[in-house]
Amino acid sequence: MDLRNLPDGLSPKERIAERRKRIEDECDCDLSLLEQRPSTIGHSDEKNCENMFGSMLIPVGYAGPLMVHFSSQKNMDVHLPLATTEGALVASVNRGCKALNSANGVHTSSVYHGISRSIAIKTSNAQRVTSNDIKERKDEWKTAAESTSNHLKILSYDIDETPDHIFLTINADTDEAMGMNMVTIAAQAVGNWIVDNIGGELITIAANVDSDKKPSKRTHEKGRGYEVTASATIPSDVITSILKSDPEAMMNVAKAKLEQGSDIAGALGANMHAANIIAALYLATGQDAAHVVEGSLTDTTITKIEDGLKISVRCPAILVGLRGGGTDLPAQRQCLDLLLQGNNRQHLAESIGAAVLAGEVSLLAAQAAHHLAKAHAALGR
Repeated sequence: MDLRNLPDGLSPKERIAERRKRIEDECDCDLSLLEQRPSTIGHSDEKNCENMFGSMLIPVGYAGPLMVHFSSQKNMDVHLPLATTEGALVASVNRGCKALNSANGVHTSSVYHGISRSIAIKTSNAQRVTSNDIKERKDEWKTAAESTSNHLKILSYDIDETPDHIFLTINADTDEAMGMNMVTIAAQAVGNWIVDNIGGELITIAANVDSDKKPSKRTHEKGRGYEVTASATIPSDVITSILKSDPEAMMNVAKAKLEQGSDIAGALGANMHAANIIAALYLATGQDAAHVVEGSLTDTTITKIEDGLKISVRCPAILVGLRGGGTDLPAQRQCLDLLLQGNNRQHLAESIGAAVLAGEVSLLAAQAAHHLAKAHAALGR
């Protein structure tokens, strides 16, 4: 099928419709339900999806509000748009929000590590490049990187070596963008500069040390993008009245599931279902959904206190932006504005961490009360 050579002068809606018709004719199928309103297309046909022939409806549910005490010292209610097809998820997060609000909300903090790319340089006897060479000339290759964008600043770097390769991982601040495209272009400039000025052979500018969209011990331990922590102290009466459980039962589940079960599995990230919440918020707000893989590295910790539980989550890699990618699509922008309420990218990352905590609290209580299967049966599973 030729889906690229279309008549001149077509609107985005007409281009999409023409491709859909060609696919329907070729494959003898009905794709009419993928038709899209012009007001929701935005620039998706031009910037977000090649050979676009329609759009897929994902239900979006509301959870909240959730009171969050941000590291910026701002306290505010957060409204959560969750894009999901999994029955019970929104209801569970909403219950977690109610419980956390009754426990004086969620306290969040974050560290911005920047977005990373790893460059692989092959060493050779003829043009031997060493880690010392790269360290000594860091100001020069940093300048090459930062010259590629007015919005990029190198924050830090790491060097790893094997017998035949040097891996340089750069970590960059990319302003309001999530920044993968920006740091990739910068990595190309750095790789080219090293080869031209120091030596070696540029093998790739995406060498997996950065673990983009993949789970790794390094990301779990060192963080990537925003490393977010969210915590709350939940009194026993809130656990009993709202979560329909008790602290002892929740501690028993935490020990079996989060500690021992995760250890047996060799899990990178011991949590209840953090990826569920991160995926739903990423989809709704136009983030890169594949970064849910890194979000799944979250660790959830439960501690028994005198009158209740202290629960916290550490999300080592929340990768979000306010500009670029899917954030500029009309529907996603509206959901992003609903969640963000005029705040910055750090608030977005910490809001996602707080939402993860709400989901963890609710599911932990449901499993402790043996309500998990019942909830899924009642809400469409």
